[in-house]
Amino acid sequence: MKKLSLAILFTLSALISLAQSSTKPVKKPSTKTVNQTTAKATGQSPASLVTPSTPSTLPPGKVDKASKEFYIPAESKGPFRFYGYEFPNISTRKMICFSTNTGDVAANIANCPLGSYYNTNSLRQGDRIVWLGKAGSFARMNYITGDGKKTIFYLQNSSFAMK
Repeated sequence: MKKLSLAILFTLSALISLAQSSTKPVKKPSTKTVNQTTAKATGQSPASLVTPSTPSTLPPGKVDKASKEFYIPAESKGPFRFYGYEFPNISTRKMICFSTNTGDVAANIANCPLGSYYNTNSLRQGDRIVWLGKAGSFARMNYITGDGKKTIFYLQNSSFAMK
């Protein structure tokens, strides 16, 4: 009984002294966005995870007004990552990824059925992407393989510009 009382007393005194010596203010909840937290965890700059809708960045993708063909030039400036979705909603299945991050592209980290690419020059020979029209804040796109197979997906309008 005496040993138990001493153990409890020791634990209480340790807790009291710890509470008294701690002068650190209580940490406020983080105001970081998910992208900033993810960037820190993966060692990337937050800019590489920000969608191109950020006013300080230009969208990496382009749609040719005449041919309606979507492309990303090989010499695109700045880091980017964006996805094409199965439906015009970012919570739906990711169908295609365009990124400057080697990890995203090499491993197809999001398991996109149409693949992951640095730019449209990396698409398989004969494959192309065509803009079909608007769908709210998304654009309806058609991935056409060299043998003619077509797959519809949706890109956020902020990820490209009409040229």
